Amino acid sequence: MKQYLRLFDFSQKVNYKTEILSGITVAIALIPEAVAFAFIAGLSPLVGLYAAFVMGLVTSVFGGRPGMISGATGAVAVVIVALAKSHGVEYIFATVILAGIIQVLAGVFKLGKLMRLVPLPVVYGFVNGLAIIIFMSQLDQFKDTSGNWLTGNSLYIILGLVLLTMFIIWGLPKLTKAFPASLAAILIIFGIVTAFGIDTKTVGDMASIKGGFPPFNIPDIAYNIETLKLIFPYAAIVAGVGLIESLLTLELIDEITETRGRTNKEAVAQGIANMTSGLFSGMGGCAMIGQSLINISNGARARLSGIVASIGLLIFVMFGASLIEKLPMAALTGLMIMVAIGTFEWVSFKVINKYPKSDIIVGMLVALITVVLHNLALAVLIGVVIAALVFSWDNAKRIRARKHIDEKGIKHYEIYGPLFFGSVKTFNDKFDLSNDPDEIIVDFKESRIADMSAIEAVNKLTERYHKVGKKVYITNLSSSSHKLLLKADKMINVNVVE
Repeated sequence: MKQYLRLFDFSQKVNYKTEILSGITVAIALIPEAVAFAFIAGLSPLVGLYAAFVMGLVTSVFGGRPGMISGATGAVAVVIVALAKSHGVEYIFATVILAGIIQVLAGVFKLGKLMRLVPLPVVYGFVNGLAIIIFMSQLDQFKDTSGNWLTGNSLYIILGLVLLTMFIIWGLPKLTKAFPASLAAILIIFGIVTAFGIDTKTVGDMASIKGGFPPFNIPDIAYNIETLKLIFPYAAIVAGVGLIESLLTLELIDEITETRGRTNKEAVAQGIANMTSGLFSGMGGCAMIGQSLINISNGARARLSGIVASIGLLIFVMFGASLIEKLPMAALTGLMIMVAIGTFEWVSFKVINKYPKSDIIVGMLVALITVVLHNLALAVLIGVVIAALVFSWDNAKRIRARKHIDEKGIKHYEIYGPLFFGSVKTFNDKFDLSNDPDEIIVDFKESRIADMSAIEAVNKLTERYHKVGKKVYITNLSSSSHKLLLKADKMINVNVVE
């Protein structure tokens, strides 16, 4: 149990005051987000709130990154909205359960390590895109119910309250860190609005959050192959988006806290959380970068803050809805804008003239796709693919061959640089078939045969020389290259000299 419930490991230093206060702050901040994402998915607000409770509790206890907050997210909402409209909420619950199973399998088979393939420019683009989305989503609070921008006193009031919230969050830590600045800002703005009777938007204006304990529910759907065909594509995308956003958020928090989370453990926890969410009437979700950064910036580092946040959220829904619904949206808007400012990697502007142009383009493209399409999985996938192609192109140009003829009249080709599909043509151009002597040695001491294209290139090279009666000897193959040739049964035409 010690491995999972670090909360109860008293050898770990836990600041209980900081953890509890931060958890309460996060619980308050989770409410409008969960409600908004439920609306995006075309579902009841309680479906989003239940998901936030279940996801937050399960991942806080069993996840691989203490301090990270999970809940209902916009990334998942965007994926399931079409299914919700066409088939209803029961199919959403089934989809979330299936997505959880996929995520558990990804963790069991240790696919979390694939995150090391995501280059830094993609991470920068992902984080910056999310920061812009968080900021832009707050602009809706400056519009009326018809979607028109506020004017006059209504605009000045909410703008003033938002700026005051931001000032408190920025300035209070410079005076004292004994109390979370974000929670202090929410309470101060709430006090001002209540004391002076200021007419401004509240949480209750979005929707009622009053409800009971999440009801256990086995999805009421037809359990057959047709249903599986329908929900599997949605489940696979939800699982992929959820893991990508969760593991990238984990890496970001690792960087901030200078500690290391466990990606595969987090993948399993995310899967269990989604399965549980689907069984308890929730829409599912993943790690939430905004709420996670609120928690970390408050100084929380243990599992307790996430547990307090999720249980606090449920208490608000069951018993404190009437009070929470009176909280001014201006306070939560100011809080989320400060989160967006803190999330954005401002250092990415400083390195524009220092990093390769390809890296800058990749980062900007990932951010653009994230902002425009709100499809995090697609943005990261495109970024990784482009980065991989650029890497392949650069390495394709690096293969070289040193040439000399020894005292016996044998010509040596000393190859250096990787031989793979991208460098095959350059490799072939290094050889002078018509003018070479009867014997040549191709030395792979500083090179490596990497793939099938490379194997075929070596095999065809020796075939061309054999046809004109010349011998080719392959020397200094690495063990991995030698095994590739053996597996491909290409030793017939290659005279390997150990």
